[in-house]
Amino acid sequence: MQINSKSIKNHFEKSMEKYNENAVVQANLANQLVQEILKYKNNFDTILELGCGTGLLTAKVKEKITFKTYYANDIVEKSKNYISKILPNFEFIHGNAQRIKPPAGLDLIISNAMFQWFVNLEPVINSYKNFLNKGGIIAFSTFGPKNFCEIKNVSGLTLNYLTEQQIKNILEKDFDILYCCEYTQTLEFESPLALLAHMKNTGVNSLTSKIWTVKDVKVFCEKYLENFDKVQLTYNPIIVIAKLK
Repeated sequence: MQINSKSIKNHFEKSMEKYNENAVVQANLANQLVQEILKYKNNFDTILELGCGTGLLTAKVKEKITFKTYYANDIVEKSKNYISKILPNFEFIHGNAQRIKPPAGLDLIISNAMFQWFVNLEPVINSYKNFLNKGGIIAFSTFGPKNFCEIKNVSGLTLNYLTEQQIKNILEKDFDILYCCEYTQTLEFESPLALLAHMKNTGVNSLTSKIWTVKDVKVFCEKYLENFDKVQLTYNPIIVIAKLK
């Protein structure tokens, strides 16, 4: 199922204060993404980060990569306050990453745990390639079809996750794929309620715009325990680094 950008914005805005302490998978992805980029290049004149959020990735970029100009985008306007604590100089671009018009002449477009929210990835890639310099790099992490498989099993809620091969197929038209890796990571929780709290605190309860009632939560918890012997949540990260031909 697909949800609207307003729902995504509202859920992530509410989760920001507790995001960093709960986003263990996303923090790991930010680190991996930067480490893989460093194998190809460690300096870029101009960088655009899409979906900068609370700055997990921004901090890693600042620590490991040198740059002259940094543009940071997010759908949540108060994200700017988080980034300003990390970077002394940057330009914030507020808005939906599918609709913003960034400056041309970018050397690196980077994004962590955000591309799965695009309704259709191909036109987004086709648009952003026009803002990259020749030989520029797009680097992002997203999630594959096994992501939150427990949630899908219990509630039917899921996004239209692309496979690793589908992502490659989109990119290979205009990019040389430098790196692509897919894996799964499972987090365990004391109870289904604790699992739902984790999702809320990382903003990914945006899988539905519906407000859950106490009854909805109770039914979910009961169904979860009926279907699984232990309480866990599967993440299915995909990390991609590609160079514009």
